[in-house]
Amino acid sequence: MAIIEMTEAATYEVKDMLQQNDMADGYLKVKVNGGGCTGLTYGMSAEAEPAENDEIYEFHGLKVLIDKYDKPVLDGTTIDFKQSLMGGGFQIDNPNAIASCGCGSSFRTAKVAGSPEDC
Repeated sequence: MAIIEMTEAATYEVKDMLQQNDMADGYLKVKVNGGGCTGLTYGMSAEAEPAENDEIYEFHGLKVLIDKYDKPVLDGTTIDFKQSLMGGGFQIDNPNAIASCGCGSSFRTAKVAGSPEDC
């Protein structure tokens, strides 16, 4: 069972970005970093190969990497891509987040808070 879910819109957008950067066979790495004004921030990056602690999931043909240490914080998270008149962007819905900051880029869970920084 997957730790996260990615919508078809999100996977399409990532696959397009990977292709534009000559990484059609690459992976999307979804991670959690310490920092941000609430304590934790999400990160996404393109990777050529999995790292030692990465687990591989696949959504609509997109290979996604999640570090085994980030699994408890990301469990149940849905990643979507929404298009609007102001442009598009990824939306992350994490049921484990109990607080987020006003700028929307950081969050805190009941078990993992990280070290808050200024927004």
